[in-house]
Amino acid sequence: MKTQLSRAEKLDRLFGTPAFAVIIAILCNAMWGSAFPFIKLGYRLFAIDTADTASILCFAGVRFMLGSVLVLGGSLLLEGRLPAMPKGKILAECCALGLWQTTAQYAFFYSAVALLTGAFGGILNSTQSFLGVIFAHFLYGRADRMTPAKALGCGIGFAGVLIATLGNHGGGSARGVAYMLIATVLFTLAGPWNKSVTRRADSFAVCFVNLFVGGAALFLLGAVLGGRLEHWSVLSVLDLLALAFICGAGYIVWALLMKNNPVSRIAIFGFVNPVVNVLLSALINGEPLFRWQYLGALVLVCIGIWLVNKAPAKKERAL
Repeated sequence: MKTQLSRAEKLDRLFGTPAFAVIIAILCNAMWGSAFPFIKLGYRLFAIDTADTASILCFAGVRFMLGSVLVLGGSLLLEGRLPAMPKGKILAECCALGLWQTTAQYAFFYSAVALLTGAFGGILNSTQSFLGVIFAHFLYGRADRMTPAKALGCGIGFAGVLIATLGNHGGGSARGVAYMLIATVLFTLAGPWNKSVTRRADSFAVCFVNLFVGGAALFLLGAVLGGRLEHWSVLSVLDLLALAFICGAGYIVWALLMKNNPVSRIAIFGFVNPVVNVLLSALINGEPLFRWQYLGALVLVCIGIWLVNKAPAKKERAL
């Protein structure tokens, strides 16, 4: 007699299917790639100055708190129920994860967005794809070993990111570059932690706590520092809602992918992020589309992605 799977078990099985996981990882990164230009658009619509860090934090906090509400809606839609909230030590760990992955990471990320062009910032942010593969080698042992092909792919990918910086100081300040790199490292380190927590608690609950606690902390920090959101309009509200959907849907999908797949299988598809970033930055914010640095960087990053993700040869040994 066959046991009928629950909705949650069906979701885990679906997201653990390699072909489906790859497709959804690409779509998820494409969606995240659209966030950068929409954030910059939001700064313009709310008339937030690039030096007004307090208001930037308020803007980020509202977005993530709205996203947390969408996570609850996603749980109702996909699982037919509200998520079972964790308790005790697991709840405390979820809150800590939110302060790390949402508050700390996005405090640096949103500050970097204000200081960099969308295209340059997006390419710089693509380093998270290769860092994920490198960190997985040390964190997961034999389950996610580095191979010569992966090492070469990471090297070529990082070379692409370096090319994007050549003669490109007009695309952003050194402080913006530093902030983006810090945000990238924080995001990469959060991946294994997120994977660990979602194995012990409801994925939707982890996402909700992560976004709500992290977003509330961002908003409160910004408000204490004197930040505020002004110039509300139909367009500014639509921009916030779009960003809330991107983070809410993105976190749900990413948590399910991290829970049911090796990190390197999905983290590497972050290359889609800068590609979408460059295109939408040109379309939405009028940034230059064709720069040899960007085109060369995208080509090398894509080659690096292919090398890291290709099936290893039979004789290829882990490093």
